[in-house]
Amino acid sequence: MGTKNLTIFGGKPAFQDKLFVGSPLVGTATRRRYLALMKGVFERNYLTNDGALVRELEAELARLHQTKYCSLVCNATIAQILMLKAMGLQGEIILPSFTFIATAHACIWQGLTPVFCDIDPDTLMIDPVKAESLITDRTCAILGVHLFGNVCNIPALERVCRKHNLKLIFDAAHAFNCSLGDRPVGGFGEAEFMSFHATKFFGTFEGGAIFTNDSDLDSRIRSKRNFGFSGYDDVRSLGINGKMCESSAAMGLASLPDIPAREKTLRRGYELYKSRLSKIPGVSVLNVGEQGRSNYHYVVVILDPLVFGVSRDNLVDILWKENVIARKYFYPGCHLMDYYQKNNKGGCISLPITEDLSTRILCLPSKLQKPERDIAKMANLLQTVHDNAGRIQKWVKTHEE
Repeated sequence: MGTKNLTIFGGKPAFQDKLFVGSPLVGTATRRRYLALMKGVFERNYLTNDGALVRELEAELARLHQTKYCSLVCNATIAQILMLKAMGLQGEIILPSFTFIATAHACIWQGLTPVFCDIDPDTLMIDPVKAESLITDRTCAILGVHLFGNVCNIPALERVCRKHNLKLIFDAAHAFNCSLGDRPVGGFGEAEFMSFHATKFFGTFEGGAIFTNDSDLDSRIRSKRNFGFSGYDDVRSLGINGKMCESSAAMGLASLPDIPAREKTLRRGYELYKSRLSKIPGVSVLNVGEQGRSNYHYVVVILDPLVFGVSRDNLVDILWKENVIARKYFYPGCHLMDYYQKNNKGGCISLPITEDLSTRILCLPSKLQKPERDIAKMANLLQTVHDNAGRIQKWVKTHEE
């Protein structure tokens, strides 16, 4: 592919159809299993309120992640809010700014004060040393975020929390079926929550789950996700409607058999990306799966714009015009979002590693129909951008004026 073929110079897009980072993974066999399960739902005429499929999926996911308890809910944001509420946390909570905004928002909804922490430049996850330096007499917990199929430095975070008598919890939205060594994510800390949004490795249309080994915490979560009911007419605590319906559970159960093949396919795509993109100056692919098992759901690229020749933002603009809908996860960092700046909710601070990496990172589509062909085409596209950086810079300057 030469420069003349780039769409910004009048060529046709490299891909006829748009490639998204978060395309749902629902094959023909999955749809058949889902419809068969829904047939039973309609026959039972029981559509929600802890139906048979919700209970079955909870048991299967607890077994898969080797935890005693799994509580299914309608989405991961509600999962986090319920978890924080059930734990009765108050005061300050330390979390990375380099995460999806919902992680911070849920803390605000619970009345907690987020204290944003910088990240490790190699893992892109919360730095335990920096987290410890932020602890005050108002700190109640540390919230680690597993990212891109990798797992936090859990042993170091556990040591910090034991030393300072803090609760340790995890946002495991990216970590379905991942592990630290041989131990699956789900049972670390007090609790971990996951996202089953349609764009995730494992989806239930919309949904989420809270995993824990604490029976009392699980009981409180189950009550609070159902308006605070502890019996048929007995409301003992403040609750909300956070239940998962049978249709979502059916999609989850229908998707469980796909997990091994899905992981194998995504791993193969990741390895192809890593092999091909490593040859392009200024482009590196984030290592995943080094601490244990990964789901390989995300392909994360870190740019060195001085070597590559084009900034991350300009590259994203070019890729979108080529129908590659790359995403800037997670730019610019929660602490720089307008709400947190204006309301001084953990904002007005400097997190140099977060601020640097958030301008150089992008995620590429991983769920591809023909990985070998599409990834080769993607690599050629990035190589073309690098090879013609000078002309692209002139184009950018012209269009900015």
